[in-house]
Amino acid sequence: MKFLKYFFLLILLLLIAGAVYFGIQDGNYDIQDTKVINAPVSVVFNKVNDYKSWEEWGPWKLEDPSMNFTYAEKTIGEGASYSWDGKDMDGAMITTKVIPNKEILQDLTLHTLAGEKNPKVYWKFEEVPEGTKITWGMKGEHSLMDKAFYKFSDMDFPSEMHKTNGQGLDGIARDVAIDMDKYDINIDGITQYGGGYYMYASASSRMQDIGLKTEQVLGEVSGYMEKNKIQMSGAPFTIYNQMDNAAGTVIFSSGVPIREKIETPNGSPVITGYMEPVVTLKTTLKGNYKNLQEAYQKAIEYVAKNKLTQHPTAKMFEVYPVDPAKNPNPAKWVTQIYIPLLETKPEDIN
Repeated sequence: MKFLKYFFLLILLLLIAGAVYFGIQDGNYDIQDTKVINAPVSVVFNKVNDYKSWEEWGPWKLEDPSMNFTYAEKTIGEGASYSWDGKDMDGAMITTKVIPNKEILQDLTLHTLAGEKNPKVYWKFEEVPEGTKITWGMKGEHSLMDKAFYKFSDMDFPSEMHKTNGQGLDGIARDVAIDMDKYDINIDGITQYGGGYYMYASASSRMQDIGLKTEQVLGEVSGYMEKNKIQMSGAPFTIYNQMDNAAGTVIFSSGVPIREKIETPNGSPVITGYMEPVVTLKTTLKGNYKNLQEAYQKAIEYVAKNKLTQHPTAKMFEVYPVDPAKNPNPAKWVTQIYIPLLETKPEDIN
């Protein structure tokens, strides 16, 4: 009997000693990982800010394919939430603070075999020359049981967290790239373009630099109009005056529609032009400008297949109804391509 008494006393002393030992160990943790993603800040931020995207880029289903997700009515912004049921762990998350394109804070609840855990999750977004620097972190405090488990097991908690974060950040980068690469080309048909006055400037460029050069010219035109308090009456556009495919160069004019003719002083880099109303084949590209060549190819094929005749003097032009500065995701950009036509039957016009 005395043996059992001393034995249990020894066990009790060991448990107390263990509790004291692990109790005084620092259980606080703050683990974060960072990645630079080649995408605008708003695009990366929106991907993280919507819980419905987490199932796609998150690494959790790789470890537990049976995991099921449940989404609240609100999944974006402050107050958004979702939950999941897994083989080894259930959990839920709610967004507590959002600073658009800067920061997201979230409360995480985990139900595990070792009890409930309530770490804090944080995200930071920073614009850098390469795109977006995104930081994903989690901080909290290990329970007494957690500290004992990590001490005697082979599991390295920080390493496991860094691995999970790395997989998640890679998933975000992958999904953002896929989203930005989405595009659609539609042949809208034959339509009448109304024409009218516009303010423009002209330039020449290598074909591979046309996007940057067009942006510069349109900036010059809009700056002139703003300085002289001239109101625009339509979306910006570019007219292709002359193309040399052999040399890979193009001469173009980029402009902005105005309501009436405006006289500009001699020597002004920005002048007023007029476009006659014209029948055109309209093609719409929704997506990155890098897909313009394919859009033009489909439009030209449509012209040939339907035995339409391009106008001998009127130039092809593009209209940009979406401002990339306000819509940084290339998948949202819209380019309307107009190919002027000749001898088109009235009934063919939309």
